[in-house]
Amino acid sequence: MAQDYEREARWRSEVLGNLVVGDAVQIAGPTGRKFLGLHAEGAKGKPAIVLVHGLGVHPDHGVIGMLRVALNDMGFTTLSIQMPVLAADAAGEAYEPLVPEAVARIATAAGWLGGKGHERIVLASHSLGSRFALETAKTGGFAAWICLGRGGDLGDAEALRQPVLDVYGEKDNAAVLASAPARRAALERIPGSRQAVIPGADHFYNGKEEALARVLREFIEALPAR
Repeated sequence: MAQDYEREARWRSEVLGNLVVGDAVQIAGPTGRKFLGLHAEGAKGKPAIVLVHGLGVHPDHGVIGMLRVALNDMGFTTLSIQMPVLAADAAGEAYEPLVPEAVARIATAAGWLGGKGHERIVLASHSLGSRFALETAKTGGFAAWICLGRGGDLGDAEALRQPVLDVYGEKDNAAVLASAPARRAALERIPGSRQAVIPGADHFYNGKEEALARVLREFIEALPAR
């Protein structure tokens, strides 16, 4: 299935028409084509956070939209970015060919923040976005990676070069719950990493957003200064 740039443009129009917190920015990817980012500057000296959404949505949607605002309220700079999308009926596995484009967008977003003077950048991702983020995290350059609702293991965990926080809901999807032990075992081989379960939360953390944001803040604030 071909990447759906028209759908991405529709998402952009919807987001811009309803944006309340932060500023919309257009970031040029490696090919020159621009993608949408939602940027909210935080306190000086705190890490900045690149946020990556899940399957076929936009950077202000659901739990990622909530986190970009909540974490900014806690003093962190946030940049939530648009991932490549396919048609609305595309299954998750159809996104596999888009991994290189997604990785490039995440890396470009981190570079964009670096250009604004942010030296410590945390990567946070949800669901399918964590599939994209996993490949990016292996390249290094991030102070930490936070994956939410990751369905699957962590692959070659030794290739990860930063602390990892693996978060899932007590009532998460079956695939996420089934693979949690494998991820927990992998985290034991990555210094500074841990797993966290949000009590009562489903895959989208509905009604548990504040508890989730607190867990992320505690992890980020405990990271080494350098």
